Amino acid sequence: MTLDKAVLSFAGLVVLTGTVLAALVSPWWLLLTGFAAVNMLQASLTGFCPAAMVFRALGVRPGTAFN
Repeated sequence: MTLDKAVLSFAGLVVLTGTVLAALVSPWWLLLTGFAAVNMLQASLTGFCPAAMVFRALGVRPGTAFN
């Protein structure tokens, strides 16, 4: 798995988790989904992605998007 796929998979997992928890537990979990969306937008504009830094430190091989 490349760094790009790891970051996209993690973002999708966070969005899905927030959505399911909002439906089953409390609508306040939509804040998690919103946080993920803001972080993805920020990463697309600035190129800075904290998740990519963590995955890189864990030894995930680089992809093309997060250099």
